[in-house]
Amino acid sequence: MNQVLIVDDDPGMRTALDIGFRRHGWSVETASGTGEALAKFRRGQHSLVVTDIRMPDGDGFTVMRSIQALAPSTAVILLTAFASVPDAVEAMKSGACDYLVKPISFERLEQAARILVARRATTAGEDLVGRCPVWLRVVERARQAAATNADILIEAESGTGKELLARLIHRCSPRRDRPFVPVNCAAFPETLLESELFGHTKGAFTGAAGERAGKFELANGGTLLLDEIGDMPLSLQPKLLRVLQEREVDRLGGTRSIKVDVRVIATTNRPLEQMIEAGTFRADLFYRLNVVPLTIPPLRERKADIAVLAEHFARRYAAAGRVLSLDPELVRRLEDYDWPGNVRELSNLVRRAVVLASGQTIGLEALENMKLAHAEPVPDRLEPGLSLVHVEKRLFELTLTATGGNRSRAAEMLGVSLRTVRNKIRDYGLPPRRSYCP
Repeated sequence: MNQVLIVDDDPGMRTALDIGFRRHGWSVETASGTGEALAKFRRGQHSLVVTDIRMPDGDGFTVMRSIQALAPSTAVILLTAFASVPDAVEAMKSGACDYLVKPISFERLEQAARILVARRATTAGEDLVGRCPVWLRVVERARQAAATNADILIEAESGTGKELLARLIHRCSPRRDRPFVPVNCAAFPETLLESELFGHTKGAFTGAAGERAGKFELANGGTLLLDEIGDMPLSLQPKLLRVLQEREVDRLGGTRSIKVDVRVIATTNRPLEQMIEAGTFRADLFYRLNVVPLTIPPLRERKADIAVLAEHFARRYAAAGRVLSLDPELVRRLEDYDWPGNVRELSNLVRRAVVLASGQTIGLEALENMKLAHAEPVPDRLEPGLSLVHVEKRLFELTLTATGGNRSRAAEMLGVSLRTVRNKIRDYGLPPRRSYCP
């Protein structure tokens, strides 16, 4: 049963909407203001929030933004008795699902509600699970960017879910009914990658027995995922840049250009800015791809999400009808670990544990014969007995946090060169843009 939270300071409106939604099979909660609404939302599992905009203790925009931060998958409908273009623009910019002006027939409101909830359900990303604010901001920014045609660059370590986020963007975009075509740039040698992307004509090279459309053509009208763009050979990058600028491709051996309408999402687990400095990645291509930058935080920066993800994977991998719980001590050990393999590593560990579990609880035996059993957590504070590596890593983390990720300022504070800061970021696997979960 879908659950709706109705927020309105008008008792008559609350009652009318309560009765209407219940008659249509909804589970309903009501609130008379923003504070009560957010308190009830945190305790419930609402798939929809219908909120008035103007209320004595705040406004609907405050409710909407707070809900987006807590649960981006929840649909929101804003209602107002004061038709205002600026309000509508603000609502759309902030990511509201719909904006309706009173008076409105309940039938229209309920129909809009069902459409929005269904749409949110179909665009929920598999394994895009979490409640950490830094993670929720990334997901919501991805949803907002999806509504545009802008190219997107996703930077993150391996195992964080870059392709899952790219697929979510496609499903949330107007291109959702068109192809989503992924290409792993690291999986092909240079000559084959060029043919894979742009296609070829008959006889273009040895073995080209006929014409073949490239991935850009196959993705026409939809989305092309260039996975691990940092592994693309330098010699091929100018041709990709031209395609991105002109939106037309030249097949290998061809004599005419072919127009394409493609939205490009590129991902990388390599620091492209450092590669530019090293001369192995073109700056102009970076800026062309980096229209909307998204940085997925590694799992070690999402400590609040580890238990949530572990429980999610336990439910997913358990046999139908089987319910498994996680021992609290196991959860504590999972949260202490640094997770160099990120969400993928956690998923694999839980999957093994589910397969080997004999009872209803997954305990510390899940850590046997695994690297995790002997891992040392990164310390939150300095104390005797810590290794110099741990101390130095923590010092760089704290300094980058204090400077908001500004490497030049961090170098100044630490009394080292900018190159040293860059090297340490690389050596310790610290992402180029730092954002920490509170």
